[in-house]
Amino acid sequence: MKYPYILLLTMTALLLTACSNEESTNSGSVNDGESANESNALEHGVKDQGEVGFEMAGGKIEEATNVPDEQRQAILSAFNNYMKAFNEEDVETYMSVIAKEPEGFEYADEEQLVRKTFKEYNVDRTADNITLIKYDKNQAQVFANFDISMVQESTGAELDRSGRQVTVFTNEDGEWKVTSVFFIGDKVE
Repeated sequence: MKYPYILLLTMTALLLTACSNEESTNSGSVNDGESANESNALEHGVKDQGEVGFEMAGGKIEEATNVPDEQRQAILSAFNNYMKAFNEEDVETYMSVIAKEPEGFEYADEEQLVRKTFKEYNVDRTADNITLIKYDKNQAQVFANFDISMVQESTGAELDRSGRQVTVFTNEDGEWKVTSVFFIGDKVE
């Protein structure tokens, strides 16, 4: 009679393992690559994932065509500041690019998490194929391919991860600020 219980436990364990290993779309904070038991600090959350996304035509990301040049420059400048401040571990500049009332995370929690990340890890994020994919006067979405390299200072443990990210900006008092991030990690094989 023990055999069915052992089989049930084994199947349950396999199911849980399979669910946790599937390629996933993450929403959380701004850091990626931390252990599954920790909050991810590379991925800001998105409340309604249906509002965020990108379309591909022939394998290419479609750029928004309705963006005034001045706004395009301001949005891409905010994205570049967001990336640069993170890589330079400049908490004050980084937090200045984050919305005061973000949609996908809490501002104070983000500051606390990014300080912890900078203290415990050496992180380098690079972005390419940076494309402004959606725009209106209140919100903009920037797509980019991301490569993330993390080294835990205390152990030397390394993690490299790649994926695609849509960084959602909100127009806050005339300045573009990060309000959420939608990250899709590439499948690790």
